[in-house]
Amino acid sequence: MKATELYASPNALAPHYARFAVDKRLLLTGHSHQAWPDCGLVGQIDAWSDAAELADEKWERAFAKAAQVQAGFARLLGDADGLYTLAPSTHDLLVRWLSALDLRRRPRLVTTDGEFHSARRQLDRLAEEGIEVVRIPHRPADDVAERVARSVDDGTAAVIVSAVFFTNANIVPGLSTVMQACERTGTTLLVDVYHALDVVPFSLVEEGLGRAFVVGGGYKYCQLGEGNCFLRCPAGVALRPVVTGWYAEFDALADPASAHRVAYGQSGTRFAGSTYDPTSHYRAARVLEFFEAEGLTPTFLREVSQHQVGRLMAAFDALDVDPQKVRRDRSVPLDRLGGFLALESPRAAEICHGLRLRGVLADSRGEVLRLGPAPYLTDGQLDAAIACLREVIASLF
Repeated sequence: MKATELYASPNALAPHYARFAVDKRLLLTGHSHQAWPDCGLVGQIDAWSDAAELADEKWERAFAKAAQVQAGFARLLGDADGLYTLAPSTHDLLVRWLSALDLRRRPRLVTTDGEFHSARRQLDRLAEEGIEVVRIPHRPADDVAERVARSVDDGTAAVIVSAVFFTNANIVPGLSTVMQACERTGTTLLVDVYHALDVVPFSLVEEGLGRAFVVGGGYKYCQLGEGNCFLRCPAGVALRPVVTGWYAEFDALADPASAHRVAYGQSGTRFAGSTYDPTSHYRAARVLEFFEAEGLTPTFLREVSQHQVGRLMAAFDALDVDPQKVRRDRSVPLDRLGGFLALESPRAAEICHGLRLRGVLADSRGEVLRLGPAPYLTDGQLDAAIACLREVIASLF
């Protein structure tokens, strides 16, 4: 498939998303919730069928689906030796990971003020309990890795930083600098790749992050739907999370000398929880297979995304809107952006509502309106969405 086959109507991918009716709707929610391909429904039916046929013996097949999903995430990260734990949300995984840190001895965490709410809220709460939380300004993104690295010291338990900021789609370069600072001080590093996965190619090897923990999921650009998040654990790490489920001892080796010590598995089960609904993994496995069959690699999807975000940028600029009303950060070039266009306005929520009334589904957080295209949308649909934006702005200002 060529990228150009997606820009004109009919979009070559759109028929695979018939149930979401992507050819009839202006879905600019790609930064948060892309449409699911129809094959995902087949996966959900498979999960039901296996449960009906096998009852409690379904778990062998369910675990095989989970293994497919783990392998899919590892493939997207170019990871050969990481260990993967799956969970319904990144928050579940974040809590278990935080509980493994030695916060009594090193009660200091370094992060940015641009992290997703799962981390932001949890860290705020820890700060209320006396943990020192250092928040580095996430703007400008070009040197945030250097500023974070300079803030790491021997009293720092961990660093939590994104590869792409969810607030404005800014890509964070130079994360290897943070990794090096962490290794010098014995600090643990957690990188959030949620807004990079399957829209900005991200190789742990090329980024120098082989010893980093990585958290992310498939709800956004991977089109896997809810319930498909992961924590990547570097090989050989022996952290012992305090918050731990019984799945974490599935492959624990019997050790008589440790009879009075909680045992942990040696694989990705170390951070596992407990019994879960495997339906999401059946759906995800089908979608991952679909992406491979259609050649929807991170490199290809990046090409499409850059075209689409660039088209939205150019169309917005052509509106020549007063920047006091709506503006975009022109200091950040297209190739330093992830998968969506962030527009700032004091009336962002009203603009988002006005777009919805005109059939354009987007998203706003605070003073930021986020327009997230997806590969099943045509250039004509993007142009139509900006035409609606022009109408909304004219009606509000």
